[in-house]
Amino acid sequence: MDYEGVIIEESLADTAVLRRLTVLSTRTEAVTDWHATPWLAQWTLHSVIVPEADADEIAALIGRAIEREHATSWYADYKNDTHHYVIFSDGAFYIDRRNADEYEEARTYGIGRGLPEHHADFVALITP
Repeated sequence: MDYEGVIIEESLADTAVLRRLTVLSTRTEAVTDWHATPWLAQWTLHSVIVPEADADEIAALIGRAIEREHATSWYADYKNDTHHYVIFSDGAFYIDRRNADEYEEARTYGIGRGLPEHHADFVALITP
């Protein structure tokens, strides 16, 4: 089962990974205080499909592509009905979507490295 997610273009130093994905739609948002990225004027959000067969490889590519100057401010993610990848510049979490402990581990990790707490709401994505 393929994965769906949103990749923020401005989070990537190298956008080549986007060419490996099916982009369903693209939208932009003006940056506000909520975005916690005052060095940017906007976010460009690409809704994407990640083929299941390529999910691990794409996670590694995204991790390497995240821009380094503000790396602790960024993550990318994609999910299907059963699993969720949460990707940081220095590693990824492969989460069972029914497992609150796995989500909490990713949340704690992200916040510990500087991700704003309100962006680390992964546990809200648990499936019944």
